[in-house]
Amino acid sequence: MSSTIKHRRVRVLLPLSIGDVYDYRAPASLNVDVGHFVTVPLGHREVTGVVWEEATDSSLAEDRMKDIQAVLPVAMLPAESRDFIDWVAQYTMQRRGRVLKMAISVPEAFYPKAPRTGYRFTGEQPGKMTAARKRVLEIAAEGGTQTASDLAAIAGVSTSVVKGLADKGALEAVDLPAERPIIPANWQYAAFELSEGQTLAADALISEVEKNAFAVSLLDGVTGSGKTEVYFEAIAACLKAGRQALVLLPEIALTAQWLARFEERFGARPVEWHSDLGQSERRRNWRAVIEGRADIVVGARSALFLPFKMLGLIVVDEEHEASYKQDEGVPYNARDMAVVRAKIGDFPVVLASATPSLESLMNAQTGKYSHLKLASRYGGAALPDVEVVDLKQHPPGSQRWISEPLRLAAEDTLAQGQQVMLFLNRRGYAPLTLCDTCGHRLQCPNCSAWLVEHRLTNRLQCHHCGYTTTLPKSCSECGAEGSFKACGPGIERLSEEAESLFPGRKIAMMASDTVSSPRAAAEFVGAMERGEIEILIGTQMVAKGYHFPNLTLVGIIDADLGLAGGDLRAAERTYQLLSQVTGRAGRESLLGKVYLQSYLPEHPVIEAIVHQQSSDFFALEAAGRENAGMPPYGRLAALILSGVKAESVAAFAHDLARRAPMGEKITVLGPAPAPLSMIRGRHRYRFLVKCDKDINIQSVIGKWLQGRKVPNDIRLQIDIDPYNFM
Repeated sequence: MSSTIKHRRVRVLLPLSIGDVYDYRAPASLNVDVGHFVTVPLGHREVTGVVWEEATDSSLAEDRMKDIQAVLPVAMLPAESRDFIDWVAQYTMQRRGRVLKMAISVPEAFYPKAPRTGYRFTGEQPGKMTAARKRVLEIAAEGGTQTASDLAAIAGVSTSVVKGLADKGALEAVDLPAERPIIPANWQYAAFELSEGQTLAADALISEVEKNAFAVSLLDGVTGSGKTEVYFEAIAACLKAGRQALVLLPEIALTAQWLARFEERFGARPVEWHSDLGQSERRRNWRAVIEGRADIVVGARSALFLPFKMLGLIVVDEEHEASYKQDEGVPYNARDMAVVRAKIGDFPVVLASATPSLESLMNAQTGKYSHLKLASRYGGAALPDVEVVDLKQHPPGSQRWISEPLRLAAEDTLAQGQQVMLFLNRRGYAPLTLCDTCGHRLQCPNCSAWLVEHRLTNRLQCHHCGYTTTLPKSCSECGAEGSFKACGPGIERLSEEAESLFPGRKIAMMASDTVSSPRAAAEFVGAMERGEIEILIGTQMVAKGYHFPNLTLVGIIDADLGLAGGDLRAAERTYQLLSQVTGRAGRESLLGKVYLQSYLPEHPVIEAIVHQQSSDFFALEAAGRENAGMPPYGRLAALILSGVKAESVAAFAHDLARRAPMGEKITVLGPAPAPLSMIRGRHRYRFLVKCDKDINIQSVIGKWLQGRKVPNDIRLQIDIDPYNFM
């Protein structure tokens, strides 16, 4: 240690997008340790960070060294979490502070919450009884101890009425726990009866959990085969061992039925983690995780960064889903990072899907992952019959999208008292609005994208930046009034057509526009289960996870949508989506039927869906990727440059291109304007780096960018393993 260092020094990582760790003195009076959450001075402000490591080799002069101000009253960030943050930052080529910010996203949780005050009825009556006071006392007499705000809200009065009753002795104040308690799950509560195939798969997963060592299992089962019940048994084994479990779901709206099944199995609800939670709930749940009181967490991809005290199992449900990939902020794939997190913690991870990703299938085939298959539906339910409607032979007609064969099948299904689902993966009323006089198309002023009409809200919306406006009365190009025309269907327009074809039927739409929270999803699911919806019209939100026993007919309006997706996974994603959609039909005793409308009935994806030949499709897809050297046989990374001035972005992109890496196993494509060349007012250029699988692509990019200063008016985003090529 340098002779100039007189006090113990540590390095503190701050949740910032710039810089890295900073050296601080650790006063002996604070008992600072690695992993502690601390407050430190930074410039003229106070910042919260985490003590990351000792700074025995610090070269900072003593007179420039500042003291840590306080150690916060919260458990330490576990070593596994710190190692995970380091790994993710290195792999994604992002600042560690940006990754840390995802792990400590609830600053309020660093401090314990003060106890609440509740009020209960004493039996005494106030001297003067009013109608408001009477309502409060009736509720207090029936409902036990409640906070003043809860009593006031139920009674429809102000809190001053409640506190006035307390002053009169009719209510007495009682200390309540600071937060709603977390009820632990009971692994022995009510195990499901499993089929022979489910039992074999569950036993294999339980064995991995009991070993308490790193392992990856791909749980590959057809839709309706009961994968959830199988991995519930692995969760039970994890609870039995006294460890925490994490379940990732791609869309939190899927939790409605999942939570009901979970509670049926474990007798309590899990701790949730997603964007729909209120700040108070997020605070409670984050603190419960780091203290080890949250035994099971279910959440969106960000739950992976929660500071688990003793994590022992991760389940990634619907592991193939593209929504596990985060494009903005720190770009990462939660499925892949879940495997890394399990490796760091030395515990098992389960990847579950009816249509596994090609990457996971290849890892299973090469023995890197164990492969558990559920080839049949639970309870003997049969897979649905799939019939292609060739739209060249059965055109629906002008401004129509439901073909005659599908219409007749829907009428027959409804006549039998069964439910119908019509699937179209387009939100809104119409994807394009143009002037019928001059052809001018309404475009977002901030993005190179068309505005989507949402007739229910009477708005035009950009699905990339969120810009909204009303439909103009006249065309800005030719001046024609009332000339704008909707082109193509969204689910609102499809619903309009269904109402005309099936008058009097109960029709409902399900999309992220109409169902935006788990609570809304639960209400929707309840309506379906009670038969209050006869025709369900939805986007990809309805394609996966839901179990509706009386839903026997699925009509896929445009099966070709997505086949020309412009990226290497277009065919794979379309196959997965269509497979999941078809899997909604006939999930119990009633036989299901699927009508798949297509202009390309001979396309390999369509043929694979019709004949249910997943292995043939994936073999064909794998061969194409291998020939092209694309993932999983090669590696990709994207560099996206963006700025307000198009000429500045283009100039820097071409300057960067002159120093692009070259080699036999490395290809750099670009620079080129991105397909979406402007988003949120920023012009975008892209590079795509392609190399062999055995090359460290981060090292290649690092050497390329070394010494290159990015201009202040330009933003550079690096995306390792990109999923979005727009």
